[in-house]
Amino acid sequence: MPFLGQDWRSPGWRWIKTEDGWKRCESFSPELEDENSQLNNNISHAVILTDDDEEIYRTEDCEFAAKKRKKDHFRNNTKSQCFYREKWIYVHKESTRERHGYCTLGEAFNRLDFSSAIQDIRRFNYVVKLLQLIAKSQLTSLSGAAQKNYFNILDKIVRKVLEDQHNPRLIKDLLQDLSSTLCILIRGVGKSVLVGNINIWICRLETILTWQQQLKNLQMNKQVNNGLTLSDLPLHMLNNILYRFSDGWDIITLGQVTPTLYMLSEDRQLWKKLCQYHFAEKQFCRHLILSEKGHIDWKLMYFALQKCYPIKEQYGDTLHFCRHCSILFWKDTGHPCTANDPDTCFMPVSPQHFIDLFKF
Repeated sequence: MPFLGQDWRSPGWRWIKTEDGWKRCESFSPELEDENSQLNNNISHAVILTDDDEEIYRTEDCEFAAKKRKKDHFRNNTKSQCFYREKWIYVHKESTRERHGYCTLGEAFNRLDFSSAIQDIRRFNYVVKLLQLIAKSQLTSLSGAAQKNYFNILDKIVRKVLEDQHNPRLIKDLLQDLSSTLCILIRGVGKSVLVGNINIWICRLETILTWQQQLKNLQMNKQVNNGLTLSDLPLHMLNNILYRFSDGWDIITLGQVTPTLYMLSEDRQLWKKLCQYHFAEKQFCRHLILSEKGHIDWKLMYFALQKCYPIKEQYGDTLHFCRHCSILFWKDTGHPCTANDPDTCFMPVSPQHFIDLFKF
């Protein structure tokens, strides 16, 4: 039988409650451990006497006081706390004698540390896309802990965008989908489609509307730079930059900077390459759009095809799943794999695949 300790999370571990949930920590200071051990021994053997030498506390009481004092000393000493940052999670969908319970979406939010992932530019788009998919289809299945983690991460994302002014369009799309979904679900409150008090969801909707207004009023700061600018680059380098983009809206946005970039962004070959990258030739034939001169309008084709078919997703860093260990982890952090050839067991996980892993 498995050993069951006093702490149901794991025997012998120390846990600290944070805004992102419970996190496991332990002391990394040997001196502190020795000090706590000595403190425990001294107090556990101490006897408190009155003036008449009468014993007040029994030995058991002293041991309890020693444990409590040691615990308080550990909590108050912030330097002694070291949180585990294992950015991987074992994905299991059934209970066994060794593992009790299921892996939930809320637990994955905490263990994979999405709060820190949004600070990494390589993972930012991945996390935003994941939250957007959850907003469209998984809000009704979120537990109370998952709801709290979801909106905590969303709050940090909005603050980050308002501070550094990067990727505002992605967040606007996310909030628009989230507010639309919430409006529909709140109307169906009689069917108990949302977990939790309806007033809490109404407050969350009001917060989302506030965020949308803040992003709408966001003013981009003009950077004063006397050095080399984008306009100073030669045409072939500017053209190469545009060909590196995989999102049509990014090309249009960059084309609005200068007349030269606008001219380059209207190149037919650029949009043809973009269409060929995201869509198949069979899809082209179903949505042919011709210009006035009789040529294929690849720019309009791209946006028409985008409405009908999903585009390829590109991310700097993604989650991976190990088929050997059944562990979900970030690509650049890895996990303690026991396979002989770990690289053959890894498979990338798209945001949609991530959600499918936690559907029961």
